[in-house]
Amino acid sequence: MSKPFMFEKPVGMRDTLPAYYQTKNKVRERMEKETDSWGYLPIETPALEYYDTVGTASAILDQQLFKLLDQQGNTLVLRPDMTAPIARVAASSLKDQAFPLRLSYHSPLFRAQQRDGGRPAEFEQMGVELVGDGTASADGEVIALMAAALKKAGLQNFQIAIGHIGYVNALLLDVVGSEERANTLRRYLYEKNYVGFKQHVKSLPLSSIDEKRLLSLLKLRGGQEKLKDAEELVQNGKAAKALNDLHQLWDVLESYGVSEHIKLDLNLVMHMSYYTGVVFEGYGSKLGFPLSSGGRYDELLQNFNRPAQATGFGIRLDLLVEALGDTEELPEQTCILFSKERRKEAIEEAGKLRESGKRVVLQDLQGVENVDELSEAFAEVYYFIGKKQGGASNE
Repeated sequence: MSKPFMFEKPVGMRDTLPAYYQTKNKVRERMEKETDSWGYLPIETPALEYYDTVGTASAILDQQLFKLLDQQGNTLVLRPDMTAPIARVAASSLKDQAFPLRLSYHSPLFRAQQRDGGRPAEFEQMGVELVGDGTASADGEVIALMAAALKKAGLQNFQIAIGHIGYVNALLLDVVGSEERANTLRRYLYEKNYVGFKQHVKSLPLSSIDEKRLLSLLKLRGGQEKLKDAEELVQNGKAAKALNDLHQLWDVLESYGVSEHIKLDLNLVMHMSYYTGVVFEGYGSKLGFPLSSGGRYDELLQNFNRPAQATGFGIRLDLLVEALGDTEELPEQTCILFSKERRKEAIEEAGKLRESGKRVVLQDLQGVENVDELSEAFAEVYYFIGKKQGGASNE
């Protein structure tokens, strides 16, 4: 009798089969080569972190954290993101290194999902963090690097939407007057539920002018000209600073030559609460949701007693592979089929072929049920059977 969960996996977990693994690995290697060439140094952090430090700083919803207890009774979490762990490292192990720090990573992340959610609970992400630089040049660098990494991965048709959380906050608070009301509107924007946003705005006791200002926020998507439209909706100091940041950023991105992939989206709101400035998302033409995201988080590192301005991005490898569309073919392999009398010869031949760069499978004849089916699975087959060696076969 089989166990009830013999073939099932925990909610949100997936198996990675050889062809998909091969594709994902090649994509990752291409992007890592690009981030290395920009001077970003790779870093690894543990899969388990303390809940009271990284867990609370990560800004992931508490119900999405995988929690467990260590032998001392401390609450641990499986790493839900990489920004908070890298902030911890920058403030501890790297505290004696001068800013700015340029760090890269490739790590599995874990976020618990509801059974009917359909989202992965474990996924691989690669990205960079630029810690200790608050300039528009730093924002532009990480966005340009994200674009370069996506191109190296093979994704040519993509778009990066750029916004500023400071502008959204300034407009919402200027109109509705309280964080509680603003949070409700921000939630609609984060979920990209623009119909719900419009309906909620119309239900509020606002003047016709203020209602129009909020609804006009949804139209602030497009080119650099949208910054002028944004100025007309709100003119307080925080909004002015946000728009000035975006003007400067646009100039930087034009210098990098990536503005063809850029559009402004001034109603862009991210799920991470630690973002403080420029935010952005990357979209592939075959996906209706972002495969990469990032932004500026200037207040996170003060939680680890080393205040610093910082920015970075993360790219979801599973979503990027989906956006690329095609899974690569498995690499060609050579099989050496041998009988026990000629095992030594077969092993020697396998060594020679491997040194020449071939992938070689050694297979004992006694472990094969159907030689013809086996032969069809390989690019070529060498037979070391009986007393006489056969030649190479492509059959």
